Amino acid sequence: MLERLTIKNVALIGRAELEFGEGLNVLSGETGSGKSVILDSINFVLGAKADKSMIRYGETECSVTAVFRPQEGSAVLRVLEELDIEADDELVVSRRYCLDGKGGIKVNGCPVNATMLRKITSRLVDVHGQSEHFYLLSAAHQLETIDRFAGEPAEKEKAGLKIMAERRRDLTGRIKALGGDEAERGRRLDILSYQLNEIEKADLKEGEEEELLAKRLILSNAEKIIQGLSEAAEFLGGDGAAVDALGGGRRVLNELSRYGDEYAALAERLESVLLEAEDISETVRSMAEDFSYDEREAEEVENRLDHIRSLKKKYGNTVEEIFAYRDKIAEEAELLAHCDEEFAKLSSALDKNAKEIFESCQRLTALRKTAAEAFCGKVENELKTLNIKNARFCAEFTEYSREAAEKAGENGADSVTLMFSANAGEPLKPLDKVISGGEMSRLMLAIKTQMSGLNEISTYIFDEIDAGISGNTAKVVAEKFADIAKEKQIIAVSHLAQIVAMADADFLISKRETPEGKTLTDIVRLTSDRRRDELIRLLGGTAGSEAAAKLAEELFAAAQNYKQKRKSSH
Repeated sequence: MLERLTIKNVALIGRAELEFGEGLNVLSGETGSGKSVILDSINFVLGAKADKSMIRYGETECSVTAVFRPQEGSAVLRVLEELDIEADDELVVSRRYCLDGKGGIKVNGCPVNATMLRKITSRLVDVHGQSEHFYLLSAAHQLETIDRFAGEPAEKEKAGLKIMAERRRDLTGRIKALGGDEAERGRRLDILSYQLNEIEKADLKEGEEEELLAKRLILSNAEKIIQGLSEAAEFLGGDGAAVDALGGGRRVLNELSRYGDEYAALAERLESVLLEAEDISETVRSMAEDFSYDEREAEEVENRLDHIRSLKKKYGNTVEEIFAYRDKIAEEAELLAHCDEEFAKLSSALDKNAKEIFESCQRLTALRKTAAEAFCGKVENELKTLNIKNARFCAEFTEYSREAAEKAGENGADSVTLMFSANAGEPLKPLDKVISGGEMSRLMLAIKTQMSGLNEISTYIFDEIDAGISGNTAKVVAEKFADIAKEKQIIAVSHLAQIVAMADADFLISKRETPEGKTLTDIVRLTSDRRRDELIRLLGGTAGSEAAAKLAEELFAAAQNYKQKRKSSH
């Protein structure tokens, strides 16, 4: 439930702290006193869209902090776990908003975004009139509500569906691993055969690409190479070139060798150099004469390199990777070519699974329709006590095919819409199409009276649900509030004395003007005596009116008597 609300710089509120209790908490006061500001603050901290106009004049930012005490095992604790937010005994939600449009949201000290915030608070509070938090306007929640009425049989069926859906995913995955059905396997085999043939036909060799690149380098520089070899051959073996010069040097040293051993040694060394030079010269000349440029060979080299690059783009960055891919698809092709028996076995199991899922969905639908009929009947009876005598309320289920059911998860294949009509001769309409605020308010009160012990929402907030009602209907609405408040916390804005008299806590909202000429909203929790004064005001009496005071006492006594009977019967 919502234990504490701290508001700073919102509209006419400078700072206010409200401590709510269990049961029925009522906000009352003159029209325009600021009751709606409190509800706007609650909606803001629950995740409603922020607006700069809510920031108090002269301030740069506003903030609201709400402290909740979630019930043990409640849905909100599961949501917090999903979002990896630590759950304590208290759940603290704080939100601020600045004039520049920036702000921040924290849940138990962890920063969250607005979507995450709404996911959390939608499991805590149901605010009547605000679609962001109105539980039953969501189709998924409508189905969830009916499931709660259906009880354990529906939960067992859904648990079985979950197991069947997991089995379907497993079978589908295994069939997919086999290449799917016969047509899919055939298509896959064709692709694999083409790829294998392309790789094998290429006849790749390790190191081939490097050799081709070296050859292309030579062919693309053929003219330079021929010219260089010719020049080198001329420098080495031409008339008077290196070989002739070395030969001349050898002859001179040979003549000097008789004059000393050192000259003989030099001549011998030069002999070796001359022999090497003659060999190099001959080799260079031979290479120059033998070198030829074949344009067709250059084209073949280029084409082969292009082909290798194309294979690398498709099958791997290196020849080793291409070979690894070849081996892998060869294994897959072998499996696909010999998996008919396994495929037939899995297909048969999948067909059986689909039939079981469809039958389970039909059983779940039957349970839901029975529960919906009982739920809607009870809501209609509640509406009659709330003076909507011709009310009709029902659940419309959308038909589904076997094919749609086969794809269902644990929630089955149902799609449901709650429909309502307040007047005789008027068609049923979905809840979000109901126009009359008064009728919608009473419908929601009737629904929540039936839901109070079933859903996991801990706090209901009603904004002037008593609009347009009076007399005995007002008395019945107050009693409905008291009934719901047995299990849930209610925070309600009201102008009805009957509801204020039934409250477990009454907060008076009023405005005052400061000496500086500013207007402020004050919030005071009323004591018993001041509650009687507020009842007199709501009944239209004055402070000295004995008749109004007597009526107020009677209303208060009747409310206390009703609550006492409620407690003794609880």
